[in-house]
Amino acid sequence: MSEAFYSRAKLYDLMFPGGGPAADFYRAGADRQGGGRVLELGCGTGHKLIPIASDGHPCVGLDFSSDMLAEARRKADERGVAVEWMQGDMRAFDLGRTFDFVFIAANSLLHLHEAGDLVSCFRSVGRHLAPGARLVFDVFNPSVRLLAEADGVRRTRESLSFMDPDRGAVSVDVAEVYDAPAQVTRGTWYFSADSEPDFFVASLEVRSIFPQELPLLLSLGGLRLVERFGDWSGGPFAGDAPLQLCVCESA
Repeated sequence: MSEAFYSRAKLYDLMFPGGGPAADFYRAGADRQGGGRVLELGCGTGHKLIPIASDGHPCVGLDFSSDMLAEARRKADERGVAVEWMQGDMRAFDLGRTFDFVFIAANSLLHLHEAGDLVSCFRSVGRHLAPGARLVFDVFNPSVRLLAEADGVRRTRESLSFMDPDRGAVSVDVAEVYDAPAQVTRGTWYFSADSEPDFFVASLEVRSIFPQELPLLLSLGGLRLVERFGDWSGGPFAGDAPLQLCVCESA
């Protein structure tokens, strides 16, 4: 579950500050469900759920990491927004209620590496969908070229660099290898400041879900793929699309 990677919630927020078209997409999706109850699985520090809750939706955020939830709670309290934060495992959960909009953002679903875990997650979601409710999630669209280039060499990711108010400029290096039989990319992430080389090192492992297997996994979990977009503007999904943005309902 890459727990160590998510143990530095404030560092995570500096690297991934949230907002942008993804947040807008999920916020609009919740609004389309008529102000009903919203559940986010893998909610992290609340980048997307706090704005949705600020629109007046009753919201629940579930995450495996207590560190991420603590930061989410702090941010929501600071903004005066009510959200029910819960620690739990998206593979199997029972919240005793249904929701009108359930979403799993930012590749969080890809922390489930086994097909059985994905199916179990979808079944759990299905038990929490109110009539007419939707599950929406985004996962990257695997690129065979990029997977083949995961050779274990440590390289700087310029796009991930950020400013830390305490350390100054922080650079991020990543070394990845692709485990083809498992369909899992196993990476080691190195965070460095000028005065503190490698002050934080953590592993991050994410699964690839290929386009043709995704509808089958959903079907085994009792769900049906309604729409699949290739970008945040709702453009059609194609082979070269960067992501699979999926809208699902009970089968």
